[in-house]
Amino acid sequence: MALGKYTRVDNRRSPSSYCSTVSIVVFVALCLVGVWMMTSSSVVPVQNGDVPQENNNEAKQRVSGNNDGNTQQFEDKPGDLPEEVTKGDTNVDSESSSNSQEIQDEQLEDKPEKKPEEKPEEKIEEKPEEKPEEKIEEKPDANDDTKSDGERKTDDENSKLDGEEPNSKEGSDEKKTDSNEKRSGENEKKSENSDETKDGEKAGDQEEKVEKNNNQESDENTSEKKENGQPPDVFPSGAQSELLNETTTQNSAWSTQAAESKNEKQAQTSTQQTGYSWKLCNVTAGPDYIPCLDNLQAIRSLRTTKHYEHRERHCPDEAPTCLVRLPEGYRRPIEWPKSREKIWYSNVPHTKLAEVKGHQNWVKVTGEYLTFPGGGTQFKHGALHYIDFVQDSVSDIAWGKRSRVILDVGCGVASFGGYLFDKDVLTMSFAPKDEHEAQVQFALERGIPAISAVMGTKRLPFPGRVFDVVHCARCRVPWHIEGGKLLLELNRVLRPGGFFVWSATPVYQKGSEDVGIWNAMKELTKAMCWELVSISKDKVDSVGAAIFKKPTSNECYESRSETEPPICPDSDDPNAAWNVPLQACMHKVPVDASVRGSQWPEQWPARVEKPPYWLLSSQVGVYGKAAPEDFTSDYGHWKRVVSKSYLNGLGIDWSNVRNVMDMRSVYGGFAAALRDLRVWVMNVVPIDAPDTLPVIYERGLFGIYHDWCESFSTYPRSYDLVHADHLFSKVKQRCNLVAVVAEVDRILRPEGKLIVRDNTETINELENLLKSMHWEVRLSYSKDNEGLLCVQKSMWRPNESETIKYAIA
Repeated sequence: MALGKYTRVDNRRSPSSYCSTVSIVVFVALCLVGVWMMTSSSVVPVQNGDVPQENNNEAKQRVSGNNDGNTQQFEDKPGDLPEEVTKGDTNVDSESSSNSQEIQDEQLEDKPEKKPEEKPEEKIEEKPEEKPEEKIEEKPDANDDTKSDGERKTDDENSKLDGEEPNSKEGSDEKKTDSNEKRSGENEKKSENSDETKDGEKAGDQEEKVEKNNNQESDENTSEKKENGQPPDVFPSGAQSELLNETTTQNSAWSTQAAESKNEKQAQTSTQQTGYSWKLCNVTAGPDYIPCLDNLQAIRSLRTTKHYEHRERHCPDEAPTCLVRLPEGYRRPIEWPKSREKIWYSNVPHTKLAEVKGHQNWVKVTGEYLTFPGGGTQFKHGALHYIDFVQDSVSDIAWGKRSRVILDVGCGVASFGGYLFDKDVLTMSFAPKDEHEAQVQFALERGIPAISAVMGTKRLPFPGRVFDVVHCARCRVPWHIEGGKLLLELNRVLRPGGFFVWSATPVYQKGSEDVGIWNAMKELTKAMCWELVSISKDKVDSVGAAIFKKPTSNECYESRSETEPPICPDSDDPNAAWNVPLQACMHKVPVDASVRGSQWPEQWPARVEKPPYWLLSSQVGVYGKAAPEDFTSDYGHWKRVVSKSYLNGLGIDWSNVRNVMDMRSVYGGFAAALRDLRVWVMNVVPIDAPDTLPVIYERGLFGIYHDWCESFSTYPRSYDLVHADHLFSKVKQRCNLVAVVAEVDRILRPEGKLIVRDNTETINELENLLKSMHWEVRLSYSKDNEGLLCVQKSMWRPNESETIKYAIA
């Protein structure tokens, strides 16, 4: 083809021999075309025409992993291209069009009679090494087309594991060796088909797809390419599959036009069928709406509220499908650990608690911030001082070693739990949504674990015998009334040998009411066989704390002269906790060495990795293996997924992530894999899933039971990242999927991420719903009916509203 160019120049110099020259040119051109057609046996990726060769060489080294591991996968290039040309393969077609047009112009000027002979090139899409039903769509990267030999070899070997035909490798070699000659032909084909290529997403059950947004500035540093240039790991649920190596599935960089067009039509049809018109929730609670706690119609119909029934969950018959509006002036939350001391006032625009409790160092209004001095009613000089005071009182508490998982009752703004992180302790804080305005919302905005809950007529949503310590700092709960029913609930969730820390005025003040309560508590705790191990007063804060210890055997129970409170019958399951009424009885302490609760767990951090002693090989785990092996496989699986995919392959800036929820946790492997990051994970075990929540607590992690057909007991905008592993495909069988998606939108912060692993059908359905809410699809990948979806919530809110009558005062 270069000869054609020189011939054209020669023709200009010798116009007199024009006819003879044309004849020679035509003959040479036909020979070249023949050679070109014989050697063009496969399709090669198009090199970016605007990338110098030396840059390409550097790119080869970077992609092949020769740059000390700083490889990048789906590297985002903010500002390189507008978003509308970064979907699917269209962007590459656009880049190559100008390049191919120049070559075509030269060819057409020199050899107009060549064009009819180019038709056979259109049949290239029928080559066996290109599979229309499998494809990977990536955002553009100048390095994508410059893989090294070593990387191509690795990809070929991996593709064989996925069942690719053996001739894929040969085709890859041919593509590389003949790239210069075939480049113009490939560009011509791309240019001819560019008008037919769509900008929309490609969807289909039989395809593989990867879509990634390249407009996020933070992604340049975090979207690293995985080992061997492999896409993010996609496995079936948890450890139910063997622990396979992550592999690519196709050597060819481009899919065929037939497959692209077919999949685009399917995607457009699917979008039209599943499109949803969202509306804002018109409710009295406004941007703080919690459907199950703000059901005002149900609350008004209660016969009594003396047991705080009005603060309990009263979920509507049908979960709402509207979206909660944002507070005016909402902005991205301050990152941890700065958020522990201050948050944006505009995000939680409430001042009542600052006005009432400001003198007690709970919270103060400071300009555009709400600040938290770290104090509370019982620790005015700081939570850290108070935490040290408690351990000095009872050294066996051993924060962060023996005592790892704590329950804080009536937490206020949760400064106690917030500063226990410095001691390597996880604290489940809870308080009701009551006149102490937004206290739990303050905690969550600060990056501290908390839920809205109350000790009323039902059991707390936790298993029995799981918390190492239960704490109550002036929580004003009447523990001693009605046979000690509320304190007996704490006894249910407290681990044998665990401590109850009660820091309240009856411990150290001598008023008549305080003395009466203290005497009643001493009598009740003695009847419960709790040992008073310490009662001391802090001279700095002028407060005192009584610390009780739960027995580790049944000897005391059996030797009691009185039978009050009674022992629960053997038929009473201490782990049953979802909407179970409270009972004034005590469960016996397990004494069998193979039963949970008979021994204290390993000290932290060893307990997070070892299978609990009560997981027996004779037991079958969730995924069908022996329970200890199931546990180990699950942990290994999530460590690989997190390290190879989530931390580097999804473009997530983990410095912006603090509050994490796992919507369907099994053994807590996902949370355990994140334990070295500055995050905490709320592990949710659905009520219709195997009850593995005790395993999670045994590991030194925490979680909660929940029914995802209902609203979660948290404020809107609580979590930075929500993870769902094969949850939605199960939930949609009995719940309204639109309502569940609306609930995820409610609890996720704007700009927060949702990671979903599920079957392809569910992934496609979710993707369309989330797009209808203007969420940004950062990555979508599917293979063998299994998919991975990563999306980012936007600030978008609909204009229309829907009045929720039961939530209007």
